[in-house]
Amino acid sequence: MRFLPITGLLACAFAFAQNYYSVPPVDAPELAARGKYSVGVRTVDIAHPGQPDILNFDKTTGKAPLYDRPLKIEVWYPATIPAGKEEREVYTVPMPVAPGPSVPATFQLPGKALRDAPPVKGERYPLVVVSHGYPGSRTFMSWITENLASRGYVVASIDHTDSVFGAVRAFTSTLLNRSSDQLFTIDAISALSKNADSFLNGIVDTANVAVIGYSMGGYGALATAGAPYSKQGGSARIIPGGYFDAWTDGDPRFAAHDRSNIKALVAIAPWGNQPPNNNWDAHGLAQIRIPSMFIVGNQDDVSGYDSGVRKAFEGAVNSERFMLVYENARHNVGGNPPPPEAMGNFAALAFFEEPVWRKDRIAAINQHFISAFLDLYLKHADRLDYLMVPEKSDDLKWNPAQGQSPGAYSTGADAAGNPYWKGFQRRWAVGLEMKHYPAGQPASPSAPGR
Repeated sequence: MRFLPITGLLACAFAFAQNYYSVPPVDAPELAARGKYSVGVRTVDIAHPGQPDILNFDKTTGKAPLYDRPLKIEVWYPATIPAGKEEREVYTVPMPVAPGPSVPATFQLPGKALRDAPPVKGERYPLVVVSHGYPGSRTFMSWITENLASRGYVVASIDHTDSVFGAVRAFTSTLLNRSSDQLFTIDAISALSKNADSFLNGIVDTANVAVIGYSMGGYGALATAGAPYSKQGGSARIIPGGYFDAWTDGDPRFAAHDRSNIKALVAIAPWGNQPPNNNWDAHGLAQIRIPSMFIVGNQDDVSGYDSGVRKAFEGAVNSERFMLVYENARHNVGGNPPPPEAMGNFAALAFFEEPVWRKDRIAAINQHFISAFLDLYLKHADRLDYLMVPEKSDDLKWNPAQGQSPGAYSTGADAAGNPYWKGFQRRWAVGLEMKHYPAGQPASPSAPGR
């Protein structure tokens, strides 16, 4: 049996204790940094009444019983840290793969937030709803949830019933309920913000809401943002009893949902547009009218790049839209980096990790661009120059002025006026693309996406 020396154990323990995914590494672009606020976190249980229990659909009667669908929500928010306390939390999360000799049943996720800290009062903060993949958890994207809360947002991340690590059930529940869960969470948080007994009372700007969805969360987020599913799509073919009809194009129940407070969409590797699913057609995607940001790897082998995510991005013709592309990345561009407990098993590691990119690097770049995007459209901050960058990062060179620090952030051009991605350090904008189309402009050879 081999033993790690005591010094090695202490070094590993120290590194783990400091490994807050919401705190970017030193090479992160400018807007990835945590903001001025300390962060509090609380868990809220809500229940969506009268929902069809599709997993108990009765083929004989052609009906599903109704139930109050439970949802566990983790809420991060700007907070005051009392004297003697620290921004420190440990989330215990089930492993995404079956436990075994090299895989524990759960892993420990260090968080830079204080449980039940009192919120900062006197200001209202935009609401961001975060939706994980299949499977996932409400803490699976703590890299962005804690980070955004430190920048002045209330962030509500959903444990989607039947899609959670350790409690996964048949896929039809996820297909039917994902957008419904997101919309109900927005309504529930809005109600709590008006409840005098809630910690959220008076601190949520319920008129300015964004949705961030990864993978199946993105599948739901496109519909939440206004894109009804196709009646010929895969979900409509799979879900029995006509229960999916209310989410399809042309059904008045879809349009009846009030989405007027949803001002921005972030879809990270959204699932469902790729063949044979084809869950949206051109008419459905064109109904997204809010600004959108798509994030994807150009080797995504789950949601598909050309046939899936890029097609959805280009089809959202009435949205002011951006698409950040990681060259040679696959599907894992949305979740947290792998925990130490996953390092000894390939199946566990592969659920979190990317084969080419450093995962903390992906998280930092996402933090930078998501912050710029949400600050622009929810807070009306001056962030457009961070988004309107030259399309291909690899085509650019930045020659710094004499005496300039190697770690200096680009202001958008080098000393000679040559363009460079704003907020990135010299030599560090590489392997990336940013595509952009204004609302009303289709993708075409004559519209190169700048």
